[in-house]
Amino acid sequence: MTERKYGVETTGSRIEAFLRPVLKSAGFHVHFEVNDAQPAAGDFETPDLVVKFTGPDVDLLLSNRAELLLALEHVTMEVLRVPSEDHSRISFDANDYRLLRIEELRLAATTAAEKVKRTGVPFRFNPMNSRERRVIHLALRSELTVRSESIGSGPARQVVVYPAGMASLPEPPRAPDPRRGGGPRSRSARR
Repeated sequence: MTERKYGVETTGSRIEAFLRPVLKSAGFHVHFEVNDAQPAAGDFETPDLVVKFTGPDVDLLLSNRAELLLALEHVTMEVLRVPSEDHSRISFDANDYRLLRIEELRLAATTAAEKVKRTGVPFRFNPMNSRERRVIHLALRSELTVRSESIGSGPARQVVVYPAGMASLPEPPRAPDPRRGGGPRSRSARR
């Protein structure tokens, strides 16, 4: 990322105005601070803003692989109408979860690349969100003997690491959407 698009004075105050009543009505005992992000050593990119949570209930935000923290971040982005391409410019964090997760993903990317180089067989990561997929792609961008590609759609989207000259694998079949009549039931069962 190049220049800052979101600042504490503008976007930070809007984040605070949204989050304070949400956290209070949810009964969470957490505090948060919105700050301009400081570049971290060796980091691929630095967001414009970081929302850091502290307090006795911070473990609730981090349980289930930070599901609630990520949900709060997503809902906040939607309410503030931050375009999806700018979501990586604002980061929610607690107990350095994001930093640790980025390091974990970088290590996983390096390990996958080494395995692909050694075996010549593509490596498929489990589905992950767009920010995590981006970390994998950025971690492998300077590797000349492998390439990475995102495949699938929605929450099933995942990264595949290939040997550099190999063609892409076919897209995985889409899971039936039970809300649209797909799923385990047959057509005759719907009548």
